[in-house]
Parts: sequence; C-alpha cells; structure tokens
Amino acid sequence: MDTKVTSVMFPLPASVKDNALKSLLGMAVSFTRRKTVSRRLQGILLSGIVLFLLLSSPAWIAAQNPDIEKPVPILTGSAGAFSFVTAGQNIIDTQINPVLLVPLGDHWLIESRAEFEGAFQRPPGEGPYGGAVDKHVDYAQIDYIANSYFTITAGRFLTPFGIFNERLYPVWIRALQPDPLILPVATAPSDGAMFRGGFPVNAKANMNYAVYVSATSIGIGSVDSERHVGGRMGFFFLGPRLEVGGSWQKALQDERKNAFGFHMGWQPAKVPLNLRSEFAHSFEGSGYWIEGAYRLSQSHFWHKAMRRTEVVARAQQFYTGEIGPDGDAALGLPAANTRESDFGINYFLRDGLKGIVSYGRQFSSAGNANQWSFGIAYRFLVPLGRVGTQP
Repeated sequence: MDTKVTSVMFPLPASVKDNALKSLLGMAVSFTRRKTVSRRLQGILLSGIVLFLLLSSPAWIAAQNPDIEKPVPILTGSAGAFSFVTAGQNIIDTQINPVLLVPLGDHWLIESRAEFEGAFQRPPGEGPYGGAVDKHVDYAQIDYIANSYFTITAGRFLTPFGIFNERLYPVWIRALQPDPLILPVATAPSDGAMFRGGFPVNAKANMNYAVYVSATSIGIGSVDSERHVGGRMGFFFLGPRLEVGGSWQKALQDERKNAFGFHMGWQPAKVPLNLRSEFAHSFEGSGYWIEGAYRLSQSHFWHKAMRRTEVVARAQQFYTGEIGPDGDAALGLPAANTRESDFGINYFLRDGLKGIVSYGRQFSSAGNANQWSFGIAYRFLVPLGRVGTQP
C-alpha cells in the first residue's frame, strides 16, 4: 500500500518566516514523504510539528521583534515660584510637586505625587518674610490595568469630581495660577478604591468613566480624607473635539449631602484654543468658572515670539453654602458671594519652562480687591533606569 504524503494541508503561521525554522519544517515534511514510514507515524509527526509551532509562536515573535519597549521608573513633576498680591498684601509662594511612576510589568503601575509648598508673607509692621512649609501626599496609589477599557486603582487618589482637580491642578499645566473659587467643592482626597476606563461608543464618540469609594481618615495628618462615594462620566466627540460630562458625590459622614457637577472642554482643530468650564453644586457652596487659553501661534507678526505666547481669560462666580464662615475658611472657600475675572499671559521660554503674569478683580459683599500674580513654572522628567528596549 502506497503511503506517500503528497502535500501538507495547513498554512504556516506568521512566526514561521525564519530560514532555520523553515528548514526544520522542511526536513520533517520530507521525512513523512517516505514510503517506508507508516501513516500512523506520519500523523504523529505532523501533529507534533503543529504543536511545536503553536507553542513556540509567541516566543519566536518576541525574538523576531527586539524593539519591545522596556518600562522604567520615572521621576517627573513640576516646580514653581510665584508672587501673589491680593488687596496690597504680598505672598511669596514656592512649591515643588514630584511625581513618581513605577511600572511593574505590563499591567501594574505604582504612582505617587507629593507637595512641598512654602507660603511666605511679611508680618505687619514690616520685617523679613516668613511662613510655614506645608508637606503632604496628594496621591499614592497602585493601578491594575486590566485592559484598554478597565483599570482598578487602590490607595490614595485624586477625587475625580470635575476636571480641574485631576487634570489641570499642577502649576505647569494650569493656564492661570490662582485656583478657581469652587476648587475645594467635593474634591477632598480619597483613600479607597476606584474603577475607571473608557471605550468607543461609536465611530464619532468615546465614553470615559470613573466610580470610586473613599474610607474615613487613617489618622495621619498628611493623608487625611473623608468618607464618600461618587462617580464621573464624560463623552468625547471626535469631530468637534468636544468633551462634556457630569460628576456626582454622596458624603457618608456629617451632613451626608449630595454634590453634583458638570464639565466641558473644547479644542477646535483649526484654532489653537483651549476652552474649559466647570459647574459645581453642594451644601458647601456652588459656582462655576469658564476659561479660554489662546496660543498666538497663528500671528502674522513677530511670529517667533508670538508662537511662544499664550493669552488667558477666566470668569467665575461663587455662592456660599450651608457651612458658615468658619467652614468656608477651613476649606479655603470665599466667605461671601463672589464674582471674579482674571486675565493672564504665559510665555514659554523653552520646553518645560514658562513665565506667567496675571491680573484679576474680585467683587463681593466682603469687599472688592485686585489680585496680581507673577512667577515662573518648570516641568521636569528624569528616567530612573536605562531607557531602551528589552534584550
């Protein structure tokens, strides 16, 4: 009986493109063509070849793609020195905000940010500037990146209420150095767990989400928090480059009240404009801000200088809540209904370094005041390991 094998009826996987592996496969197939080899032995040999190829494909692909990036720890962050003059009183503010990122394989990430800030003021009756240096941990968390759509976070994290607290707070990123009046509303630090991610809704829109729960204070002054639960959801429309979303938070201590918020961000494709806005409502207070930052890169005169210049304007309003003047002072909120307008200029001296100047005017029943700010902000990044590819 003729047992000659005339063909191999399975396609080669993509990994079988190396000459050495092809030669090995060719020798095995040639062996099975011999008439002296039984059909049973041929089947066993071919099955072994297929199994070998399937098991070796991932390793072989990795070997043929040596340019796989190797994650390394990174020390980054920002630093700044500013002078804030409000109603004639000057405060020298210096701060450094180091951020440490430690990747552990492809799915785990440890990240933390600390803040060292000194606010120095001249006492009444003249004299040298003096003041305390505040040191605290903004966040210290571990992330498990399950896939492109879902990440689990545990530890101390920035509360995802609105967008300023998470995305715009660092001095290098923010367009104006004075905080928005409503920043303290529902943004107390969180110690607990968070689930977040995003996915495409259709070809024109993506959705992002975050759901979190925070435990009570753990008894360390620099890592205090409050008990609350909440979430945020946003939709980003790819065509107009527009994001809109909302936030919700329920306090699980004291008054146990709800807080609500809405946010918007727009970056038109044809104009170097960043337009952002937030609204927040809670028993602590309510208000909104809207801010536009325009880069003068399309200017037809002094182009070299103008392309480094950004002009900013912000309008905002705050309405007091139910916690009283002492509660407002404890949170850093205005003690009276307040309106404020701010105008500023940022000049990017080079990549990672910018100078800032701004002027604002506050109007409230507690008194009107001018607010000036001057300073410089710096961004740094230092790899804490050998940058390159895996061997």
